[in-house]
Amino acid sequence: MDESKLKLPLFILRATIAIFFLVWALEKLVDPETTIAIWKAFYMIENLPVAAAYAIGALQIAVVACFFFGILKFWSYGFLMLIHALSTLSTYERLLNPYDAHNHLFIAAIPALGALIALFLLRDDDTLFTLSGRRQT
Repeated sequence: MDESKLKLPLFILRATIAIFFLVWALEKLVDPETTIAIWKAFYMIENLPVAAAYAIGALQIAVVACFFFGILKFWSYGFLMLIHALSTLSTYERLLNPYDAHNHLFIAAIPALGALIALFLLRDDDTLFTLSGRRQT
């Protein structure tokens, strides 16, 4: 396949995934109580401090910025892929019961994870509008 044909689709994947993650990262700053409730329900972390929710949100925003601009691709793409895989796995009960209490919305995490895996595997070809510029060897 002509590598130039990959550039725009990879950029579209990267930009839309960045938007997806930015919403979740900003939520930790805008509504840290929701983050605390999510960590309690899905990660069995009781009493997550509000400061921790802010710190997690700030870290995620920094990683999303690196991801969007194609900086440190192995680490930024890999980190988002890993945290999304872990968060998807933490909802396995809802994934196994998609029609119970509107759990079908959790299924959206699966194609998002697929997109992250694909982008991670093709990260060296993802060069359009990146600060890393040319293809890394």
